[in-house]
Amino acid sequence: MTCKYSEINQHDALYKIARSFKGGIESVAQRMGKTVPVMYNKLRPGIMTHHMTFEEATEVIELCIDAGVPDALLPAQAFAWRLGQVLVPVPSLDNVRDEDLTQTVCRAMKEFGDVASGIYDALNNDGKIKSDELEKLEKEFREAIGAMTELRARVRARAGNDAEA
Repeated sequence: MTCKYSEINQHDALYKIARSFKGGIESVAQRMGKTVPVMYNKLRPGIMTHHMTFEEATEVIELCIDAGVPDALLPAQAFAWRLGQVLVPVPSLDNVRDEDLTQTVCRAMKEFGDVASGIYDALNNDGKIKSDELEKLEKEFREAIGAMTELRARVRARAGNDAEA
């Protein structure tokens, strides 16, 4: 039986990234000094006898980031989204060149275009937004908000660089 895990549910997202870690949940358990059955129970959605602590969840995310697991931040993003917040990386900006700023503007507009396109496609079919369509839109919204946050940081850094000159 195959289960579909939601990227906007923090428990599902944590389980998904741990499974994507090289060697899977068994390797995560070993790296964290846990037994494999305990780690499976802590990570598997719906198990009520074992629970992840914030520290353990953070450690799983950090392991996945360090290992280059795609979408390693999904659990943290889902947690923030559940609370009506958005988690976005703040870029480290030493020197903002005109080309970097232009590329960032273009990326932000592209991401917002993806949101608009997704909404159009969902509504164009039947005038409704179904749960699977909403799931795709949530991802597009996160990416668009992240791109705008990066743009803001770059503009602020550029303003700081010009003020110092």
